Order: sequence, then C-alpha cells, then structure tokens
Amino acid sequence: MTKKIMDKDGIRRALTRMSYEIVERNQGTENLVLIGIKTRGWYLAQRIADRLKQIEGHELPVVSLDISGYRDDLSQEEKEKAMESFETPVDLTGKTVILVDDVLYTGRTIRAALDAIMDQGRPAKIALAVLIDRGHRELPIRPDFIGKNIPTAASEDVQVYVQEADGEDAVKISEGE
Repeated sequence: MTKKIMDKDGIRRALTRMSYEIVERNQGTENLVLIGIKTRGWYLAQRIADRLKQIEGHELPVVSLDISGYRDDLSQEEKEKAMESFETPVDLTGKTVILVDDVLYTGRTIRAALDAIMDQGRPAKIALAVLIDRGHRELPIRPDFIGKNIPTAASEDVQVYVQEADGEDAVKISEGE
C-alpha cells in the first residue's frame, strides 16, 4: 500500500520555508553555494536557488554532485568505474555550502557527499538541507534545514518524486519489499 504524504503544494511550501530559514541563518545569501546530490537533490537545490533569488534578488551558484564514486558500499573497482570527476565551477574555499538532498535516512549518502566536497576545497561551513528526514541514522549526521520529519519503520520506503525527473511532485511512503 502506498500513501501520499506530500503533494505539489506541500513540497513548494516546505522548500519556501527552508529558503527563508537559509536566508535567516546566513544573514542573507552572500557567499552561499548550493550543492544538490543527484538526482532529486539537484532539482530541489535548483528550486531553492530560484526561491532565494526571489527573496534576495541575486542568483546563487548551484552545483550538481554525483556521489557514486564516494559510496562505501562499492568495491574499489566499482568506485573507480563509477567515479565521475566532480569539479565544481565554483571555488568552495571560504564559502558556506548548502548541501541539498531529497531524503535523509542512514546518513551514508551525506557522508559520501562530504568526502566529495572536501576533495574540492575547504568551505567555511557546510549545512545540510533535506526535504524529508525519515530517521534511522547509522552515522552522526543531522540536517540543518528540514522540509518534513516523517517517522518511518525501517521496512518502509520513502520516495520523492519531482516534476523534472518523474512527471509529478509528491512524497510517498510504502511498505518495502
């Protein structure tokens, strides 16, 4: 059984709220860089950047990040094959990076993303923005900006759908296989 827990309007409202929180906590958007974890985190980062532009009046750099080569569940051979050279067109040194992902679960994806970012420079700060925090951490990772907390059972599956990749905006929860 699948249950829709957020619709298009719910996602829009959550991203708008998160955008205002980013502005407040950073006292504006100067020196910010958004990095979206592929695939859905990238689209969410672009949407947040659009809202930040509406709020603050200027564009922020948005970088796409594929963490495949940094995952800890692949063999060294698989990592080398998956490794996409991640080179950001923006110098991250001294910047505040807002790392954006769709669902935070065990924290392993975020750990891999942090490794990739640190290979590119030394940001002044890295903050984490997630649309959904579902709990069940295996690593000490905590989001700074959360669209919605959804307590789940480990057997449940949370899926974020975005218009750009899936043809609809929704967050659904289902019993895992």
